[in-house]
Amino acid sequence: MADFEASLTMATTLWKRAVLSIALTSAWLSAARAADSRGATPLYLDTSQSFNARTLDLISRLTLEEKAMLLNHKGSIVQRFGILPDHWNQCLHGVCWTEPTTMFPVSIASGATWDVDLVHQEAVAISDEARAIYNGWRRDPKFPGEHKGLIYRAPVINIERNPYWGRNEEAYSEDPYLTGRMAVAYVKGLQGDDPKYLKLVATLKHYAVNNVEQNRQSLSAKVPERMLYEYWLPHFHDAIVEGQAQSVMASYNAINGVPSNINPLLLNDILKKQWGFKGFVVSDLGGVNTMVKGHMGGKMAYEDAVAQSLINGCDFSDKEFETYIPAAVRDGKLPLERLDDAVFRVLRDRFRLGEFDPPEMVPYSTISPDVICSPAHRALALKMAQESIVLLKNTGGLLPLDRTKLKKIAVIGPHADRFTPGGYSGKAKDPVKPLQGIRNRADDGTAISYDLGCEIVAARNAAGDRSPDEAGLISHAAMAAKNADVAIVYVGTTNAIESEGKDRKTLALPGRQEELVKAVLAANPKTVVVLMNAGPLAIPAIAADAPAIIEAWWGGVEGGNAIADVLFGNINPGGRLPHTIYASDSQVPPQDEYDVTKGFTYMYLNAPPLFPFGHGLSYTQFEYGKLELSQTSVAPDGSLTLTVPVKNIGQRAGDEVVQLYVHQVSPSVKRPTKELRGFQRIPLAPGESKAVRFVLPAEKLAFYDVNVHHFVVEPGAYDVMVGSSSQDIRDTASVQVKADR
Repeated sequence: MADFEASLTMATTLWKRAVLSIALTSAWLSAARAADSRGATPLYLDTSQSFNARTLDLISRLTLEEKAMLLNHKGSIVQRFGILPDHWNQCLHGVCWTEPTTMFPVSIASGATWDVDLVHQEAVAISDEARAIYNGWRRDPKFPGEHKGLIYRAPVINIERNPYWGRNEEAYSEDPYLTGRMAVAYVKGLQGDDPKYLKLVATLKHYAVNNVEQNRQSLSAKVPERMLYEYWLPHFHDAIVEGQAQSVMASYNAINGVPSNINPLLLNDILKKQWGFKGFVVSDLGGVNTMVKGHMGGKMAYEDAVAQSLINGCDFSDKEFETYIPAAVRDGKLPLERLDDAVFRVLRDRFRLGEFDPPEMVPYSTISPDVICSPAHRALALKMAQESIVLLKNTGGLLPLDRTKLKKIAVIGPHADRFTPGGYSGKAKDPVKPLQGIRNRADDGTAISYDLGCEIVAARNAAGDRSPDEAGLISHAAMAAKNADVAIVYVGTTNAIESEGKDRKTLALPGRQEELVKAVLAANPKTVVVLMNAGPLAIPAIAADAPAIIEAWWGGVEGGNAIADVLFGNINPGGRLPHTIYASDSQVPPQDEYDVTKGFTYMYLNAPPLFPFGHGLSYTQFEYGKLELSQTSVAPDGSLTLTVPVKNIGQRAGDEVVQLYVHQVSPSVKRPTKELRGFQRIPLAPGESKAVRFVLPAEKLAFYDVNVHHFVVEPGAYDVMVGSSSQDIRDTASVQVKADR
């Protein structure tokens, strides 16, 4: 999203506080004054009625101008009914607020946990804090910080087809199945499990085919029909149909020449008709304006742009909706029925959030501000960071470090004493940097030195040349490493390198960081390299020479402690890569190639990766038994059960991520070499075994057939594989799909 949207100005905050006198206790109290001519309570305030009936009643009372106000997320106050604009917020990995909230690891780190239950817990904690903020200002106009509503613009579930994409930190994976599982868990945690009321409204971003930042407000993604349905949409389907997400954001980009904001295939046919979506579609921030200026080159009138946006499926937007909807209806460009449908979709969710009901009826109104930055949420942030860390390499068992034998540790690198929050992060409370994490976890009396080594972005002098000071810094860091028992080098990227609006140009480490790592390795072969980044880093030289490498991402407020826990063996790493780490830039197809079969992701990779999708090592070993199938043949509309025993044969407790892949043996079209269709993260004590069970519907073997324009399951042989990564397959079985009679 144009998501330069993360915070409002203090002036906006003061304005909102001023208008709160209209509806301070609740919209219910304010609107109660709008009784009908008989003095009876209007139906829309009758809590014994259904939300649908109440929403329709309120709509019947609104003027055309008032309806337009309600479809501007930052619109005017509907004075007659005391309805404030919703003033959406962000909560990608913690609530964005003017006061500190619990900051969890960035989303790509959440994806690396391969733990849907943990992601669900994270979303529950985030929604607790969001509700607590809302409850605080509803009760007390002097409650600190910004006062916003309950519609939140998260999660980002765009797919990591493009490893250069600046917003990889915000996404979960390059794989639609893994992304879909994480999305469902997050949405359910955010929206709550009450059968009547919503906790928050989750907004899926950015629908769809959005993962290039350059010219994103005018570019058109050329996507083959099969790839659209097979790769770019399944995770959105899961989050909407299974997760019941109530809002979807139309992305800036066009698809095959049609801007998402006015794309009837995307918004009406697929989303609302095929998937039965009952919530509302919101444009990306400034979506109408950027469409007119970007895709349309200023040649479309705003009134027409607003009318076409609504007609083609967009329900909610910015000031353009409030300004131009009345004229569009009066001029016959926008049917009133379609306008009322959009208002119904938005207002019904606001009823479901409890905005029009007494607080005592809404179960979430009792959540106290005490949960914000609570010890329990801090502990959960630590667990998320611990579970996200991926052990990429551990030659000779250098890790875990035996702290009792370490007299001197050299902590080196530009990320060692830096905290990188990531995007849409709000404010962090007492974040633990990596250097502090080592100090917190090392034995008393251990000497810990620190050297910067170099900057993440190479420093330059006034003439534009590299600063000669960095050569001296690197030499000094190497000397410190030589005099230490072990060296730990923290390198990576920041939002200055990869973020919204900034795609990377290379997968290499920026600046002189690789030079730094090489110098430290030459000085001390007992060197651990810690990567702190979002998108994949192509580091073949480091991967060849460094004995131990871990991927630590941007780990939130407890990231420094979590890294130290893994280094010292307090935690046995169990994270797995949610994306492919390519061997080099030359391995990656062009950014404007949207056909994934041309060499993107683990499914269609043309050459061996540096580290494969699903990869992650442990301080223990896991043994897989024979993969057993409930049957060896299945109907196209049937399913089968797969069971595999997994045993911890090492000396430490640890988590294994058991991964299920499928492959069609003789497909009629190009199919993935492997396709993820199940996973489970399981804890096992030394010597413990567990039978891991998967249910595989035959429909998960389907591909999208462009000849008939829907998914088909071809008869024939399919391999089903279980393993510890997409390349570490432990056993394979075959199943035959019967011909459809």
